[in-house]
Amino acid sequence: MLMAPMKLVRQVSACFFWAAIASRGLFAQQLPSSPAAMQLRGVELRYVLPDPMFDNSQVDPVKALYVNAWAFGSPKLAHLVRLADSTEINAFVVDVKDDTGCLLYPSEVKVAQDIGATKCVRTKDVQSRLDTLRAHDIYAIARIVVAKDPLLAERKPQWSVQNRDGSGLWRDRIDIAWVDAYNDSIWIYAAQLAEEAVRLGFSEVQFDYVRFPDEPKEALAQAIFAARKPGETQREGVQAGIGILTQRLQPLGVPITFDIFGLTSSATGDLGIGQVWEDFVSVADVVLPMVYPSHYYKGSYGLAWPNGEPYRVVRNALSEALERSRPLVRAATIRPYLQAFTLGRRKPRYTPHEIREQIRAAEELGINTWVLWNPRSVYQRDSLRPYRVQLMTVTDSAQ
Repeated sequence: MLMAPMKLVRQVSACFFWAAIASRGLFAQQLPSSPAAMQLRGVELRYVLPDPMFDNSQVDPVKALYVNAWAFGSPKLAHLVRLADSTEINAFVVDVKDDTGCLLYPSEVKVAQDIGATKCVRTKDVQSRLDTLRAHDIYAIARIVVAKDPLLAERKPQWSVQNRDGSGLWRDRIDIAWVDAYNDSIWIYAAQLAEEAVRLGFSEVQFDYVRFPDEPKEALAQAIFAARKPGETQREGVQAGIGILTQRLQPLGVPITFDIFGLTSSATGDLGIGQVWEDFVSVADVVLPMVYPSHYYKGSYGLAWPNGEPYRVVRNALSEALERSRPLVRAATIRPYLQAFTLGRRKPRYTPHEIREQIRAAEELGINTWVLWNPRSVYQRDSLRPYRVQLMTVTDSAQ
């Protein structure tokens, strides 16, 4: 791909910007000053200030890594930025609120302060780290978990799922308390955090756990959702919640995206969690089905061992997703979450081959945007295509 003339000018002018930039981003955080680290700025000429200076728009298809809050707030960020510098990666999905309820940075949102979510933040220099991403042309996406928030559940029990026997908070199979997805307040809280994240500099907002707990029916039979209206279904509860999010965030002009179960593309119901494919793709800018092969049961798509067939699982799941979206007048972009981790003893180990096979399946269907998920934010360079700089000649720029 040839460089635009303006980008070439910015590259030639890089040295003039260096003094103004060096006090921000990674270099303000006293990260290693080895030659490898220094390539983060000034050597790779494609990483000059965006044009215009504070334009966060994303033109190329998003190819992202999930970056947990600990990784974003630690020196590990430098390694991930270098990985993006040298590969096709151009975006990070960063936890602003993860499934513990803790926040990435000190928040001014009143609910967050009331429940102590600002006391367990992962970084206090979020702005300089966002500056680093901007300086390296890395698109910043804020991930916000909604319904799985044990901190909010414990501190605001009136917003939470209760035990039918009156013994207090209902908990899932791993003893985690959930907030009540029928309650408008939890969605408003998520929207307030999203608004704050955008003001700080995130270019897109991604909501996860936009659903009810995925627990057996007998376990959910012991749960009381006090905010549920008479006759209201789980699907209707989720519809109302995503409606609140989109209504409140649309004025900000940033993409609104949702993580959903991969099986929503083939399910005829709501999977018992309130998620239906059409409900999301008809209102969102982007939907992210989590099509991890290790999460499909034996026999899915006729496969005896889905985890050992990453190409076929992803190809089948995304083919169904495209087919579900095709009849809709307005349909969101499909940006799958792909598996970049090995799940326990469910071999094979996910090496670069298994990861590239998933990417190949998506791209063969015309889906050239995706996110790699590894809960530890550890990624194998060989899973990714290398970045190649192709300089434009004077003749090319004149054409």
